[in-house]
Amino acid sequence: MKIEAIDLAYRRYARGYDVYFGNILQPGRRAAIERMDCQPGDAILEVGVGTGLSLPLYPPQTRVYGIDICHEMLARAKARVAREQLGQAAGLYRMDAERMGFADDSFDKVVAMYVVSVAPDPVRLVDEMRRVCKPQGELFIVSHFLHPNPVVSVMEQLAAPFSRFLGFNPNLSLHDFTRQARVEVLERLPVNAFGYWTLLRARNNKQAGGHHGC
Repeated sequence: MKIEAIDLAYRRYARGYDVYFGNILQPGRRAAIERMDCQPGDAILEVGVGTGLSLPLYPPQTRVYGIDICHEMLARAKARVAREQLGQAAGLYRMDAERMGFADDSFDKVVAMYVVSVAPDPVRLVDEMRRVCKPQGELFIVSHFLHPNPVVSVMEQLAAPFSRFLGFNPNLSLHDFTRQARVEVLERLPVNAFGYWTLLRARNNKQAGGHHGC
């Protein structure tokens, strides 16, 4: 998946995204935010905020920042903030999640919902999430991973060559992802219809003196 292909795919999805992926994926968004246990004053970063479907779910006392690579999706998120008067939405920015423009240790919690299977480099994405998250913070990931059922997984692997058109990679292994990205999982649970997606709550296990980005 290249960043240009992702942008193009979600420009196509933007107009109908809420209809296609709103209700069906909303339980996963709700579960992630419930597990975040947001406290008054928390600074939260949502990576891949899309059209802002999750923004009304955050408590009003929090400060939520969202980023997305797709201008069309982000424009709809900004319109939602204005329309619903979402005071918890502190800022929405067009930004590459693998090269964020935030300082180190900026956020109490960082969440990526339905983004890991879209990212060109999931390991780099998680590294950036760690970098901008405070040392004692937590990372939250909601994503589809390769299904454990062999019949379903074969179908997903066959669909992998079309990922640039689908807008996501259906062939991402949970085991490989957590090992390569060094995700220290604290909690894992299935979400959405048939538990087809997975929610991970992870420790921000950044290493002292590690990567420092923008």
